[in-house]
Amino acid sequence: MTTPSVATDAGALLGVYARVGPLFVAGEGSELIAEDGTRYLDFVAGIAVNALGYNNSIFRDAVLRALDTGLVHVSNLYRTEPGERLAAELTSRAFPAGGQAFFCNSGAEANEGAFKFARKWSGKTDIVAFTGSFHGRLFASLAATDRPDYRRPFEPLLAGVQIIPLDDEDAARRAITDRTAAVIIEPVQGEGGVRPVPAPFLSFLRELCDSHKCALIFDEVQCGLGRTGTVFAAEQAGVVPDMYTLAKPLGGGLPMGAILVTNQIAEALAPGDHATTFGGGPFVATVALDVVRAIADADFLADVRAKGEWLGGALTALASRSARVREARGRGLMWGLELNEVAAPVIAAARERHLLVLTAGPTVIRIVPPLTVSREELERGVATLVEVLS
Repeated sequence: MTTPSVATDAGALLGVYARVGPLFVAGEGSELIAEDGTRYLDFVAGIAVNALGYNNSIFRDAVLRALDTGLVHVSNLYRTEPGERLAAELTSRAFPAGGQAFFCNSGAEANEGAFKFARKWSGKTDIVAFTGSFHGRLFASLAATDRPDYRRPFEPLLAGVQIIPLDDEDAARRAITDRTAAVIIEPVQGEGGVRPVPAPFLSFLRELCDSHKCALIFDEVQCGLGRTGTVFAAEQAGVVPDMYTLAKPLGGGLPMGAILVTNQIAEALAPGDHATTFGGGPFVATVALDVVRAIADADFLADVRAKGEWLGGALTALASRSARVREARGRGLMWGLELNEVAAPVIAAARERHLLVLTAGPTVIRIVPPLTVSREELERGVATLVEVLS
């Protein structure tokens, strides 16, 4: 029997992505390597996923150690050590009084599960989200995402979801009532334009949720786990939610999401209330535990903050010099340059100069390099942006 040859051709993939650029075959540090050997400085990092960059020894060693056990998957019908250890690591950092974790496979799944948990705990149904939000593309998470063009082809979505103006206390008072099960917000919005939410507004939401006995969910899928220079972005506001949703960097590039819940929320849930086949399996949990411990290291986070301060200063200076740039905003190693024009041509021009950046809305350039990026690489990337925008 002859095995037919299969060409490497993107035409066999469902066309829901407009893929651009070369065919990438390898990665090292903060660079992706194309099939012709060209190296691209990567300030996308798999959309804020590859926190430790490419071919990192911590990630590689964890993968090999996990493979040595022979346990890749056993299902959640049985106990395995890695998931339990990872849950304890995350919840001890998330909540002063401790909590529990549910592992899944993505950020959208985490947010869908968080909505279910909030409804079960509260006995209520309504959900409040904010303009600029992005929480995923499944039916409940898409209903809470402020992208009408994404929602419209798939309506009707989940009923009872309101999207209200961000940082508007009066609008929040009107929308959050005794019918509200959950309020969901990104402490730093990602897809919505890289917008840090002011700490007083997060504190205000905490008080309002307490008064109406509804769950406050912090979606830290993109801004969490070291991206802003602390383990959780909300730490910098001093506000503790009822639930965190996590994903992107959690598995170091392997698919993994998590819902972290307070003990109060956990007490409302029972066997059968939610499930996943693959979530928190021993292979990916082993890797994720080493990734989380590396990111949570005090020296590592201090380095992220120092590099973020330099990057923020450099981008702010760029914005002040270029008539094409309206504003630079961000925190840690999560920054956006809002332009006075459409961003796509600028991103294409940067790619031609071997720098990868991406959008966060039509006019915003998003910069989310690996957290391990060097100062020299940041300088090189900014210099390329200066050249493109000159």
